[in-house]
Amino acid sequence: MNTERRRLKELTIELRNMTEKAYLQFTEHTSREDYEVDFYGEVKPFADRMQVLADEWKPLATDWALKEKPKYVYPIQLKDTYENMTIIAVQAFQKDTREKRFIAMTKSIDYILESIVEQI
Repeated sequence: MNTERRRLKELTIELRNMTEKAYLQFTEHTSREDYEVDFYGEVKPFADRMQVLADEWKPLATDWALKEKPKYVYPIQLKDTYENMTIIAVQAFQKDTREKRFIAMTKSIDYILESIVEQI
């Protein structure tokens, strides 16, 4: 496996973990009535980390998809997944986030990331 593919796989796995953390944050903490958000202590570091990973991931994933033509993974989906990852990184901490939509978005992200890991 070449270094770009290896790095893509590492980033994809890390982004799956971050997506899972966002999901757990929302379902186990944010949705509690007594939850108080700590913007600089929780939200900003988490969102910044997701952004750094996603920014490195997107061009690698797009190049890989264009070259390898994997099943069920297209450049437009990668663009949407990238945008969704940056959105959930913040929405996971917001009380007014619509639960059904948030959960659907995390599942969609995970589906694409899982597809990439399996096909690399």
